[in-house]
Parts: sequence; C-alpha cells; structure tokens
Amino acid sequence: MKGPVAARFSRRDDVDLARRCVSGDQTAHRELFQRERRRVHVILFRVLGSNADMDDLLQEVFIEVFRSIPGFRGEAALGTWLDRIAVRVAYAHITRRRVETVRLSIVAEPVSHQPGADERAMTREAAAHLYSALDRMPASQRVAFTLHVVDGRPIKQVAESMDASVVATKVRVWRAWRALRRAGGRDPLIADLLNGGAQPPDER
Repeated sequence: MKGPVAARFSRRDDVDLARRCVSGDQTAHRELFQRERRRVHVILFRVLGSNADMDDLLQEVFIEVFRSIPGFRGEAALGTWLDRIAVRVAYAHITRRRVETVRLSIVAEPVSHQPGADERAMTREAAAHLYSALDRMPASQRVAFTLHVVDGRPIKQVAESMDASVVATKVRVWRAWRALRRAGGRDPLIADLLNGGAQPPDER
C-alpha cells in the first residue's frame, strides 16, 4: 500500500494511538515512546550535539508530548507533531545555555577505510569548532541550519518542524551559512567542514 491511501491509514493509526495515550493507556505510552524515541533523539543530537543533558532533554520532550497530546487531532502526521515539540525543547535549551560548549561528530565515522586516530580526532575537533560557532548565532538560525544541512532534512520539512514559512526558513539557513563562512575565514577547520559538499539554499 503506497501513496495517499497509506498516508490516511498511517494518520488514522496515529490518531488512535494518541487517543489511547489520552485515555491513560500505559501500553500506548510505552508504544509511543519506543516508536518515536530515536526520532526525537536524532533531532536533539543534530541541533545540540553530544550533550550531557541529552537524557533529561529527551525526557522533557516526552513529558511535553504527553501533556500536549490531548490537542493532537491528526491534521499533521504524529511524527511531524513530535518534531515541533522536540525543536521547541531544543530551542529553549539553547536559549538557557548559550555558553555551553557542544561537541558533535557531524557525520558518522566511516565503516570502511577506517581513519586513524589522528583523523578521527581532527573530525571531532572540527565539529567542536563548528558547534562553537553555532553557539554564537540566533537559536532560530542554528536550528534551521542543523536540521537542513547537518541532518539533511528538506527545507519544507524543517519549516514544518519550526512552524515557520519556507521562505523564512531559507533565510535562516542562508544567514547561518553566511555567519559560518565568515567563521571559516578565520578557522580552517570550519572551512574544511563547509567545503564538504553541502550547499546553502537558493536565496531566491
């Protein structure tokens, strides 16, 4: 089953799961948590990097999910609705902890052609420099950039997750690119990461 029909069935399952959660069904709570935990973790990890508060933030997202789920009506997919909550929690954390140092390996370490310890250390150091630069930009630009460029989500999906227009999201990503390119002019490690093949969104 594919296309709109499959989407309708999936949406119906989402609404049914939400209703079971609202009724206090603990099995439904566990089902939702197990099904969507990885999705939420990916968003938090891409936006915030490897973070000592990750488990607390994951819990914070699901506390908000279960608090807000009576309002879920199925207009959007449950995953999209969860994305928005995860983004809000990440955004609030950035606002609270502007000076926190964040470290993240932007890409998974290759499985083949295993790099030596020096190369892995350089990748981590470059990622740390990038996230240090991201710490200095507005949270909305950081979230848009990490979801689109680091996590590879389409601009439209990022816009939906941030409750923003496509145009506003493109502008945020573009401004983040511009700021990072300026940082790359002073830091060759950042410049190397930005030259890895990803491109900023079309300004038009």
